[in-house]
Amino acid sequence: MRHATGCWLRPSSAAWSGFGWHTDPADALVIGDLVQASFSSVMAFSEPGDAILLQLPSYPPFMRAIEDTGRRLIPNLMRDSGTHWVLDLDSYEAAPDPRLRMLIFCHPQNPTGRAFSRAELEAVADFVIRHGLVVVSDEIHADIVYPGNKHIPLASLHPEIAERTITITSATKSFNIPALRCAVMHFGGPALKDRFERRIPSRLLGSPGVTGVDATVAAWDDGQPWLNEVLAQLRANRDWLAATLAAELPGVTMRLPEATYLAWLDCRTLELPCPAGQFFLDQARVGLNFGETFGADYAGFARLNFATPAPILREIVARMGEAVQRR
Repeated sequence: MRHATGCWLRPSSAAWSGFGWHTDPADALVIGDLVQASFSSVMAFSEPGDAILLQLPSYPPFMRAIEDTGRRLIPNLMRDSGTHWVLDLDSYEAAPDPRLRMLIFCHPQNPTGRAFSRAELEAVADFVIRHGLVVVSDEIHADIVYPGNKHIPLASLHPEIAERTITITSATKSFNIPALRCAVMHFGGPALKDRFERRIPSRLLGSPGVTGVDATVAAWDDGQPWLNEVLAQLRANRDWLAATLAAELPGVTMRLPEATYLAWLDCRTLELPCPAGQFFLDQARVGLNFGETFGADYAGFARLNFATPAPILREIVARMGEAVQRR
């Protein structure tokens, strides 16, 4: 079997050489989608009024999972080191919250494109254990990692962090099958899964359809040659985008994504008259994801999805450049 997570849909355990991670299908649940997994995990392992830590900028549904369920979002701002975005867990220690219960951790990170190193993940594990937290580790982009980087499942570090970790993943990003609705929650041990199931009745989660399960198994078992071709195109798009932005839109900064097909664009030095996403929508007719949806302080940013044919990507950047020149 090519992919470790694929074994979660089968009756036997396996290990994927790329992850080096052994999993037991008995510790997994197959559900419809990962937003559902994040909401249900928050409800299972915290109470209304409890605090949940989340790195910002962040995939917007994670903020909704915290706020819409009556929990309190504790923002943990990532820092731009000048070469890439980095975690800053130490900043939390200046004002710890006595009701902190969970960490929602996106790895690889959306929208910054980080593939965290083992040392960074060890720091996350130490933080989680020291504060007695449960962590939801969203690893949906694990298959989209560029050469020179490696995805390391958080729960694979050691048993102590595994027993506190719910890993959530799906084939939907890598193989572009979100409409088929199939995802996996993996609990780092039976006790964690038991706690979840005591709080969240199975009928609240529903189940994926046969088509989604079959497509996911097919993708993870047999789709790697196709994915290799896609990754080559994504890497070419990423590298072209980085070089072209630097040359033609010097007021826009992009730290080279190590994973995902997403570019987090810092447009603040352009001093635009409105949020960056709105400006490029109105003036360039380019629909980027608005930065402020990833955190209130990010109106000067926008997220660009470069998983598109090269001619379209070239037109996107050309329109953006023309809009900046006209302003």
